[in-house]
Amino acid sequence: MDIRFAREDELIRINEMRKQVNDVHVEGKPEVFKPGFSEELQNFIYYIWQDPEQDIVVADKDGELCGFAIVHHIYKPENPFMYVRDFLDIDEFCVDEHHRREGVATALIDFIKKYAKEKGYHRIELNMWEFNEGALAFYEAAGFETYRRYMEMFI
Repeated sequence: MDIRFAREDELIRINEMRKQVNDVHVEGKPEVFKPGFSEELQNFIYYIWQDPEQDIVVADKDGELCGFAIVHHIYKPENPFMYVRDFLDIDEFCVDEHHRREGVATALIDFIKKYAKEKGYHRIELNMWEFNEGALAFYEAAGFETYRRYMEMFI
């Protein structure tokens, strides 16, 4: 398996996997996420591609893309409440449903950790939805720890 940065001609395949993520989110939080995978959402990958603060990492297994991650450099200057925050955020993460439990996700995380170190970041963050228990179990096994929660109340 080859973990590397995406090429522009691979964005359509990446969108196929992004749709899988969207479908999981729609099923888990239908009051939040819109069903389908609109043209606007599909085209958003090109905005990400052109953003110098974001990169797309892919897992290539025998010539087939089987996973991806979108990583985003976040810099938040010091303010009266917080020190400077300079970190790498995993904004989107997916292993194709036909390639799960094959080591793809671990290989992607290992690549991202190495990349973050090379860039001088000391922190990687991500956020996820609580309903996605499989993702939570993986992220915890990979070494991520919960440090903040969002809560809701329906009234």
